[in-house]
Amino acid sequence: MNEIDSLTDGQLAGQRLMVGFHGKVLDDNLGFMIRKMHVGGLILFKRNVSDPSQVAGLCLAAQACAAESGNPPLMIAIDQEGGPVARLGPPFTVFPGNRAIGADKSERAAREFGTLTAQEFKGVGITMNLAPVLDVVPQGLNFVMADRVFGEEPELVARLGKVVIETLQKNGIPATGKHFPGIGRTTVDSHLDLPHLDIERHVLDSTDLIPFRAAIGSGVEAMMLSHVVYRDLDSQWPASLSSIIAKDLLREAMGFEGITMTDDLDMGAVHKHFDVETVVSRIMDAEIDIALICHDRFRIETAYGALLKAVRESEEVRKKATASVQRILNLKHRYAPV
Repeated sequence: MNEIDSLTDGQLAGQRLMVGFHGKVLDDNLGFMIRKMHVGGLILFKRNVSDPSQVAGLCLAAQACAAESGNPPLMIAIDQEGGPVARLGPPFTVFPGNRAIGADKSERAAREFGTLTAQEFKGVGITMNLAPVLDVVPQGLNFVMADRVFGEEPELVARLGKVVIETLQKNGIPATGKHFPGIGRTTVDSHLDLPHLDIERHVLDSTDLIPFRAAIGSGVEAMMLSHVVYRDLDSQWPASLSSIIAKDLLREAMGFEGITMTDDLDMGAVHKHFDVETVVSRIMDAEIDIALICHDRFRIETAYGALLKAVRESEEVRKKATASVQRILNLKHRYAPV
């Protein structure tokens, strides 16, 4: 029997969730989400980290819990970009970030970041980096992402992002390009509210999408979709909930075959405007593989319930869910510890 055929409805639903949690050990709350909601992934934040031995113990215990529960291995991810977004502090290596790498136009620095970060992840059991940022911030624009990008030139961002992606993955850690199709032009912080962007498709093609095309060409394993409404592409839904952007543009037009995931669904851009059931419905319609929910346990449970209900009630949804989970399982197997 194929592995996917042996999964229960609950596992088909839960494997599409990557969730955050509080605490630095495997407690009852985390154990419940792994055992009973069959979550496929965890995301770590500074609140979950104290030192390498603690992180290693947490990851080991979580993976053991998944195995004992009859679930596939967990994808354990973290945002480790360097600079202002580095969830792992000393004694882990802390890099100055994309802006510093971009200022020097240094492929060597990008390669060093990818190599060392992957080695340190492997040492503690983290299995995925939610990086690199592939956004392009036009020169002179005052934007909250300015300190997290490689620079203003799409070709430079593409070149350095490609090096980071290839180095991380060569060293056994899947990379995640973000935030598709590019949030460098937005001035509203999606952590707080929903940005709208009036940029024409041909402009995106010639600027913002260049690094993402390069990433696809480099075999990037995952893409994170932004919480931005691109009016010229889809005037109704943000990219993270848009079948036009996630399916028609990213998969069909650009040929991406890897894992797609939302940005954090706890952000104000989403939870201020859409209820969880609507969000889950949109994610299934767009065939987005992973719903990322970083903070709110109630939203996690509600999303799991909505995913489970949909899988049980619709054969079409079940078929799409199976395809998503197959992609997730394939990624986990490709990067399984040896």
